[in-house]
Amino acid sequence: MDPTSPRPRVRPAPPPARVRATVATLPGGPAWLAELPALLERLCAEWGLRPDRPFDGGSCSWTAPVTTAEGGRAVIKVPFPHREARGEATGLRLWDGAGAVRLYRADEDSGALLIELCAPGDPLSDAGGRPEETLTAGADTLRSLWEHAPGERPGLERIDDVAAEWAPLLRERAHRHRGLLDGALAERAAGLLETLPATAARRVVVHGDFNPGNVLRSRRAPWLAIDPKPMSGDPCYDPWPLLMQVDPPLGAADPGRRLRSRLALVADVLGQPAERIAAWAFARSTESAYELLDRGLGDAAEEEITAARALARTAGV
Repeated sequence: MDPTSPRPRVRPAPPPARVRATVATLPGGPAWLAELPALLERLCAEWGLRPDRPFDGGSCSWTAPVTTAEGGRAVIKVPFPHREARGEATGLRLWDGAGAVRLYRADEDSGALLIELCAPGDPLSDAGGRPEETLTAGADTLRSLWEHAPGERPGLERIDDVAAEWAPLLRERAHRHRGLLDGALAERAAGLLETLPATAARRVVVHGDFNPGNVLRSRRAPWLAIDPKPMSGDPCYDPWPLLMQVDPPLGAADPGRRLRSRLALVADVLGQPAERIAAWAFARSTESAYELLDRGLGDAAEEEITAARALARTAGV
């Protein structure tokens, strides 16, 4: 093929059903879905990409492996514009491959990213082996992300500001759903959301959604984080999903003992106070429970509030 001739028109596959279903319910979602094919064609033409079928995971972005014009492999991610996606490019640039995938290109108008492809790409959630080894691997990766101080980074929200928004919302939801869940528990969580950020001994760029499905096996490093929702602030905000989703401790015969043991391990690897990690985990778990309840997901909310109670006992709050 003559390298000066126009590239063949690329017609990327449509979004997976889960992405279509989720985005279609959001304000502006139907319009974004309608405009997505043209946006993908433009990006693939401008960046010289040949996309494969999109990944099935996720709920708010079109993400697919691609072959670049040079014959390399990468991933293109086109997110539905929303608050949590705004800082992703900023965080990835700052980390520059230390603990997370590298950012190759970004389209500021659409929020689209061209990022490193993790191979073989198995998630930490499927790592197998002893849970303690899995937790240690995840915590080691998280610690790599925290090595960068945030400074004044345009595009990064502060945990302080986000938590300050969550606290009154949590109280309002607890009032609306009083009698269904524990109002005293909600008040303690809201108080922690107001006080924890200001007492942080250190400020870092947190991942924001460090669950074991967002940590992939890679040839460049043992594990790399993907899909961050970066903010600046207290590092103890981050470990909650890792702590609760790797071999979930509440399924143990003695969940309190298991939770304390796992918390001590993660705190030791991260060099952070176990009681502070537990306090953040309790506050985030309670906020999540009421958010789920507000969406009509009562069973999931009950599971989360059970976790919050266990974390409250562990944190001594």
